[in-house]
Formats: sequence, structure tokens, C-alpha cells
Amino acid sequence: MPKPVEVSTPSDREIRVARAFDAPAKLVWDCHTKPELIRRWMLGPPGWSMPVCEVDLTVGGAYRYRWRNDEDGTEFGSTGVHKEIAPFTKIVTSERMEGFDGEAINTLVFEEAGGRTTAVMTMLFASKEARDGALQTGMSDGMAMGYDRMDDILTELAAA
Repeated sequence: MPKPVEVSTPSDREIRVARAFDAPAKLVWDCHTKPELIRRWMLGPPGWSMPVCEVDLTVGGAYRYRWRNDEDGTEFGSTGVHKEIAPFTKIVTSERMEGFDGEAINTLVFEEAGGRTTAVMTMLFASKEARDGALQTGMSDGMAMGYDRMDDILTELAAA
């Protein structure tokens, strides 16, 4: 059973997802910014892989993710640009998901206290309809599964 993520809708265009990790902010940051780590956890349900994971971690730099259902070969992806980067504290990106109109602005904040880090992702959509469409995809369940995989990676990194 995945650890719960805290999902809320602070406004009619936003989704906020928060999850605590038993690790310092630098390690949680690494899991969100290093392709070799991202492709190990950001997968959603079992049976998916990430054949493409490119990250140019500079302001104005792009990222590109592509997921594949290993059973039937179905693929989809997302792309975006880094708008703001404050190491170990905050990343702001644009995001376009294949199959969805418009662009979201994602603000990911890392809050560390006592060796634990809470990652808070706030997604701002172009409209209430776009926000509601994202909520209906089961996105938060997929995020919860991914974050559970990240827990295992964080344990490895802390032991290294």
C-alpha cells in the first residue's frame, strides 16, 4: 500500500501534492533532477518504464520525459522548460503533457526539517477544466506509487 500523498486544490486552477521523505533535501532534490534517478521512480503503476529522460537543469533549459507501457507498447510523454532553479529549495517548470491542451506551471518546493524533507508540488493549470482533467487521470495515485519507489532510492543514497 503506497504511503499517502496529501492532495488538495488550493484554487480552481491548482493542484497541490505534498509528500514527506525520511531524507535530507539534497537527496530528494537529486531524485527530482538526475535522469538516472528519475527514470527509476517516476513511473506510475508497475509495468511502465521511462525510455527517455532528458534534463537540462539550467534556467531556460528543457526537460523531456517519455513513458512506455512495457506490455502493450503504449507511450506518452511530457516536455517543459525550467523557469526558476534554487538548488535544494525550489524548481519552477512549465509542462506540456501529450494528449492535453495547454501548459501547466509546476512549482516544486523542498522543505527540510530535522533530516526529513517535504516535497510540495503545486501545479497551476490554464483553466479549471484542465485542472479537473488532470485530477481525473489518477495522477495522484501514480505519484504515490512513484514516491514509494523514491523512498527505496533515498535509503540506498543515504547508505552510500
